[in-house]
Amino acid sequence: MIAFVRGQVAAVTLSSAVLEVGGVGLELMCTPGTLATLRPGHTATLPTSMVVREDSLTLFGFADEDEKQVFELVQTASGVGPKVAQAITAVLAPDDLRRAIAADDVKTLTRVPGIGQKGAQRIILELKDRIGAPTGGRPVAAASAESWREQVHQGLMGLGWTTRDAEKAVDAVAPEAGPSPDVGALLRAALRTLSKA
Repeated sequence: MIAFVRGQVAAVTLSSAVLEVGGVGLELMCTPGTLATLRPGHTATLPTSMVVREDSLTLFGFADEDEKQVFELVQTASGVGPKVAQAITAVLAPDDLRRAIAADDVKTLTRVPGIGQKGAQRIILELKDRIGAPTGGRPVAAASAESWREQVHQGLMGLGWTTRDAEKAVDAVAPEAGPSPDVGALLRAALRTLSKA
């Protein structure tokens, strides 16, 4: 098992980052919020989780250990694979997920693409006793005023929304951006506006 990866960021795409480790480029699947913190040419350390399939080995990278633990825990719920688990960590911060599960908040969980009413109820039922209480949250990464729009737009498209829907959602959350935008929070707000539409 690869617990974390530290190396120079070689590339950042819509859904992944490539970190150069000892002359080898490792591709890590990441949420838009995590990708927003990475800059090509800079060194980064990301906790990782490896998903082994018959035909592939996929490495997932996370902003912090808490996000990694949540990603691994939600996959223990029946019907939740790595793609849905990653969508959960993209839409909900770990503490938001803990609060939603503790409060039996099906509506919050159904904002995640790929989770319906029954799936949300099953996740709540199976994880309620194991996910724990909110920890107090992680520090949020600030993005420049110019780059947040593109990062949120790319994140929405990476989660399967159309260009047009992504543009509308970005415009809808623009007033919330402020002088030092939090890309993760803006992405979650954009997903909320799309789920209401």
